[in-house]
Amino acid sequence: MPTLKLFTNIPVDSVIASDILKDATKAVAKIIGKPESYVMILVNGGVPIAFAGTEEPAAYGEVISIGGLNPTVNGKLSSTIAEILQTKLSIDSSRFYIKFYDVERIANGSAVHDGSFGVISWEIDAPIGGGFQETVVDAGLDLVL
Repeated sequence: MPTLKLFTNIPVDSVIASDILKDATKAVAKIIGKPESYVMILVNGGVPIAFAGTEEPAAYGEVISIGGLNPTVNGKLSSTIAEILQTKLSIDSSRFYIKFYDVERIANGSAVHDGSFGVISWEIDAPIGGGFQETVVDAGLDLVL
């Protein structure tokens, strides 16, 4: 599941957030070559950010995908997401930084039981000391990891 996490110091109302979510979903799916039904986009507005020593409008992004990333794709994603942020939030592309994580299938996933027992999901948050930090969300199940 390709995931794009966006953080900006610009407050984002629900209408603009919806536009960004739609545009970014289409862009990520098309550029990476995965169905839109696999794409997740998160938009976090009003986050305190200092970039290049100022608090002028800025954004930070992370793309996490199981395959589909390479230098050409990353360049296309960078410019397309920067264009969306420029159009929707007036953030100059020089004030946008994005990181890419191409993870192995084993390092990412989710499992859903029939609903009567809850949902378990694993998310790789970020590289930490050469490894990965794992977050486990447990909806009432006893897990042994």
